[in-house]
Amino acid sequence: MRERVGYLPDIGDEVIESKILTFSRKGVTLEVEAPLLTRKQMQQVSEKVKKASTEVLKKMTITEIITIIDTAIEVMLDRNSTYRKKAERLLPIVTGYDEEMIRLGLTSFLKKFRKQELQRFVVEDLGNPLLLDDFQPRIKRGFSKAVGSELILHVWAGNVPALPLWSLISGLLVKSGNIGKVSSAEPLFAGWFAQVLVEVAPQLKDCLAVVWWKGGDEDREKEFFTYPDVVVGYGSNQSLESMSRRIPVTTRFLPFGHKVSFGVISNTALDSRKALITAHHAAFDIIQFDQQGCYSPHIFYVQKGGNVSPEAFAQYLAQELESYQKRYPRRTLSLEEMTAAIHWRNQEEISSYTRSAKQVWGQTENHWTVVYEAGALFSPTCSNRAVKVIPFETVDDILPNLKPYRSFLQSAGVAAAPRELFQWAEKLGNVGVTRITSIGKMTSPESGWHHDGRFNLLDLVQMIDIEHSAEEYAENFAAYID
Repeated sequence: MRERVGYLPDIGDEVIESKILTFSRKGVTLEVEAPLLTRKQMQQVSEKVKKASTEVLKKMTITEIITIIDTAIEVMLDRNSTYRKKAERLLPIVTGYDEEMIRLGLTSFLKKFRKQELQRFVVEDLGNPLLLDDFQPRIKRGFSKAVGSELILHVWAGNVPALPLWSLISGLLVKSGNIGKVSSAEPLFAGWFAQVLVEVAPQLKDCLAVVWWKGGDEDREKEFFTYPDVVVGYGSNQSLESMSRRIPVTTRFLPFGHKVSFGVISNTALDSRKALITAHHAAFDIIQFDQQGCYSPHIFYVQKGGNVSPEAFAQYLAQELESYQKRYPRRTLSLEEMTAAIHWRNQEEISSYTRSAKQVWGQTENHWTVVYEAGALFSPTCSNRAVKVIPFETVDDILPNLKPYRSFLQSAGVAAAPRELFQWAEKLGNVGVTRITSIGKMTSPESGWHHDGRFNLLDLVQMIDIEHSAEEYAENFAAYID
């Protein structure tokens, strides 16, 4: 079985070299044919997309663009569409995730890009969506307009299906031309979406491209980085630092590096009924794409003083993970991942022999691990359904452990009463957390969320101001002035 990855505008009849990426699962082998552009072809693609950005995208209204994206998303949501069937059939082979998890995860994720959600998305960042179409009056007098760059280059990473849509759709909303570089771990979905967009709106055929090159190919990166006005990069902190050295100083670089997330559970959520529900939701956050996202929890801080103790909650969590394993089996790990998981578990088990306030549930064959440890320090697990439960008295007790990692913190899933929620949110925000969400929704950010505390659209535009003085001065030269 073979599938071609990516999407390219028409750059002529010159032969495009390709690289075959091979994926296997359950006896099925998929060959993915990835286009490998030459320097000349990179330049041709970049120039074509830039030109189309000016001649097509920037002449469209934001309402027209939102409608097109919504229509394309509707195609991807339709389980009878060719592209959706292809996604449900091939993504499990590429990523290793369970078929049902892929199906449910895609539906949940894609719904965030429907028309009403995109409208909220634009309003969240810009207030007035018409800023993207024309000059709009400002409260302090004068006028302003938000203008997207000619070309944004997105360097995507990770194997969470469809994740590139966040930045790609953001780029389209600001009317920029977009080139996206897909990850070898999941190279398919962005190209499918680009193809659907062009089928829905043929006028966009030259406004975007989805390409591939091997990660760390410095020569190709250095070449491609000379063309865009903005580079959006995802990956490890080391890869982003390396990337930054190849990006011209005049190019805006928006890096999104490695982040860590966790949960905080109040004793108000720990009576005999609520604790089971909370554990069920917490387990879902863990199993959803096996903690591969920055928003996936590695630790749950559980408050003492409830009807259900933190230790008992850890046992509930273990039971829920075992139940989920039967329904949504963990993907098969690579040798490197399996080695890391075994090493992490072994270390936790060995230390539990000398610490009375520590317990470990789950072995290698269970495909999940829960560690309960009083007084444990903040530290990410090995991922792939491994989590720590740490008891605490008051939220102030955990803040000193979090503060040294403020540059790495992202999401906190919270189960607490309303007054606690806002009190805890302020304290967690002060040590670096940028997103507070509910347990059970940690892996599903709302449309328009401030990724790592930043703006999705404002970072991609340049504001043009007409000051009131210019407007007033222009009156001197109006035709109706004698």
